[in-house]
Amino acid sequence: MRAAVLKEIGKPLEIEDVPAPEPGPSDLILKVKACGICGTDLHWSESHEDKGWRVLSSGTVMGHEFAGEVVEVGRDVRDKWKVGDKVTALPPIGCGRCAECQAGRPFRCADVQVRANPELTGAYAEYTRVGTHETLALPSDVGFGEGALVEPLAVGLNAANRGRIGPEDNVLIIGGGPVGLSVAVWCRFLGARNIVVSDLIGARAERAVEFGASAAIDASREDVDARFRQLTGGGPDVVFDAVGVPGSLQLAVDHAQYHSRVVVVGLCMAGDHLYPAQAIVKEIDLNFAFVYRKKHFEIVLDMLAANRVDAEGLITDRVGFDDFSTAFEALKRPTGQIKVVLEPD
Repeated sequence: MRAAVLKEIGKPLEIEDVPAPEPGPSDLILKVKACGICGTDLHWSESHEDKGWRVLSSGTVMGHEFAGEVVEVGRDVRDKWKVGDKVTALPPIGCGRCAECQAGRPFRCADVQVRANPELTGAYAEYTRVGTHETLALPSDVGFGEGALVEPLAVGLNAANRGRIGPEDNVLIIGGGPVGLSVAVWCRFLGARNIVVSDLIGARAERAVEFGASAAIDASREDVDARFRQLTGGGPDVVFDAVGVPGSLQLAVDHAQYHSRVVVVGLCMAGDHLYPAQAIVKEIDLNFAFVYRKKHFEIVLDMLAANRVDAEGLITDRVGFDDFSTAFEALKRPTGQIKVVLEPD
C-alpha cells in the first residue's frame, strides 16, 4: 500500500509502498478515507529530543486524525462489525480490559500500542489498523471529512471542560490554528460570554469568528491585553494556550488576570521557562489538557449528527498522495490554512 513515510527527522515525508496491516483477533482494518495533518506530527517530524514525547524512528508512518471504511474484521469481533462500516477511532489500541481502557483512556493502558510506531502504522496511508474497543461508528449523515475532525474536536472539548467554561466567562484563546478553533467551538457551545482568539496571523484570527469566537485580535499589530479589555470590558477569566511553543505558556500567564484559569492544550515539545511568582501572585488555576477520553469522541459524534456543531469549514484543503509531502512541509511555516486533510483516493 502507499503511505507517507518519515525517513529522517527534519526531512520531507516520502511516498512509498509499505506492507499493508493485518488484523489481530479483535482488530479492524480500515481503508483510510480522510486523515488530517496535526500540528503534533509537524513538531514530531522535526524533533530529535525525547522530552516527555518519543522520538520517531526511520520508516515511521504518522497520522492519527482519521476516518475510514472497514475492509477486514478480526475473527473475534465479526458479530459486532462488518465490512463496509464507516468509522473513526481513538488512535491508540489498548487491551480493552484494564481500568484505564474501561474508563476510555487507552493511551494509559500498560499494554497500549501507540500509532506511528513500527507495531502500528499511522493513517497517512491507504490502510490502517484500529482496535474495536477504540472504534466508533460514524452516524449516517456524518461524512469521512467530518469523521477525521472528531479527534481534534475531542481535544478542544476536553480542554474546554478543563477550563470549566460557564456563561459568565470571558475567554482568551492564544492561537487560531485547529486546536484553538476547536476550543472556540466548544466554549461557544458551553455558553461563554465572550470568546476572543488571538493569533499572529490576522487572517487566521478573523476566521475564528466563523467557529464560535465573538472577536479576533491580530497579535502582530495589536496590544492583546488592551484590545481584549476594549472588547469585553475586563480581563480574561480563562486563557487557553493553544500554541504550544516555548514562551506561549508564560504569555498565557501574562494575559491572565487575578484568580483566573489557564489551560495549556498546545503540545510544546521543547524546553520552556516560566516565572512562577507571577502565577502565584495572580493565584492562577493552571491546568494541562492531554488529548481526550472515548466519551469525548462520543459527544462530538452526537453533536455532529444533530447539526449542533458545524465543523466542516475547518477543512481548508484536501490533497492526495501526490501533493501530500509538499502540503505537510508547507504547514511547518506560518500559513492561513486551518486543517489540511489527506484523502488517499
